Amino acid sequence: MLPVISEEIAATAFSEIFENMPEWRKKMIHYIKDENPEVNTAIIEAANKTNLDPKAVALGAYMTYLLIELAVKENDAMMNYTE
Repeated sequence: MLPVISEEIAATAFSEIFENMPEWRKKMIHYIKDENPEVNTAIIEAANKTNLDPKAVALGAYMTYLLIELAVKENDAMMNYTE
């Protein structure tokens, strides 16, 4: 089950992404290549097998990856929270 992506998570991600989108996309290419090479390969294959702009397809995939990653971290923090 995928975690809920809150408005706060989306705002955090979007501010990071759109501060310098080309640089962010390049950073994510290397991050995902190290973190999850199979996902990176799938993103590249999907980007190259469409009639759409490959950079735009990759941006959407990397953005989704980041949103899910941030939501998982938030959910884990809430589950492990102790007073």
